[in-house]
Amino acid sequence: MRILLVEDERSLAKEIHDFLQSESHVLDEVSTKKAASENLAVNSYDFVLLDLGLPDGDGLDLLQEVTRYQENASVIILTARTEVGDKLLGFESGADDYLSKPFSLLELKARMQAILRRKSGWKKDVIQLAGFEIHLNEPLISFEGQEIKLTKKEYILLQFMLINKNRVLNRFQLAEHLWGDHLDDDYQSNYIDVHVKNIRKKLGSFGPVDWLETVRGLGYKIIA
Repeated sequence: MRILLVEDERSLAKEIHDFLQSESHVLDEVSTKKAASENLAVNSYDFVLLDLGLPDGDGLDLLQEVTRYQENASVIILTARTEVGDKLLGFESGADDYLSKPFSLLELKARMQAILRRKSGWKKDVIQLAGFEIHLNEPLISFEGQEIKLTKKEYILLQFMLINKNRVLNRFQLAEHLWGDHLDDDYQSNYIDVHVKNIRKKLGSFGPVDWLETVRGLGYKIIA
C-alpha cells in the first residue's frame, strides 16, 4: 500500500517508517501541514496516518483535504490528545480510526487491516475464492491444502486487487501501489503485466483463475 505519514515527532516517525517499510509498503513521510497538503494534492494514497499536533497547523484541517483529494484513502489519527471531544471531532471530520500515543506498531498494523477488511467487504482475514485460500494479513496462499509460492511483490499485488475486488485497477494504480511514483510509465506497465502473468501461471497450475480478469485497454479486476 502507499501511505502518507504525517508526524513531526522524529523518533516515532522513524519507528513507524521502518516498520511499515519492513511490511513492504510504500511510504511518503512529512512533518508539516504544508508538506502534507502538497503530497495530498499530487499523489494517491491508500492510507494517511495523521498526527494532529503539527508545528504549522492543526492536523484536523488536513482531513478536509484528504476528503477532497483522496477519495479512496483511509485516515488513522495518531495523537497524544485523549479527550473524548477530540476523538469525536476526528471521526466527524472523516477519520476512520484513532490511536492515542503511545501505541504498539502491531496494533497500528491490526487497525489498518481491520479498516481494509471493512471497506473491501471481506469479513475475515482468510478469503475462500474458487478453491483458493488467501490470507489478507500474511503472505500465505493455498489450494486444497497445498501452499502456493508467490514473490513478495506478487502477493502484495494480488492482495491489493482482492481488497479492491470488483473494481477495475489500471496499470498506473497498481504500479503506484507497489513502487510509488519513482518509475516511468512504460517500465511500470510492463512490470505489472509480468507480475499478473506470473500470478496467473502459478495459481493456474493448481486451479482456475478466471476470477482474475484482464479488462482490455484498462487494466485488471478480481471478480468476487
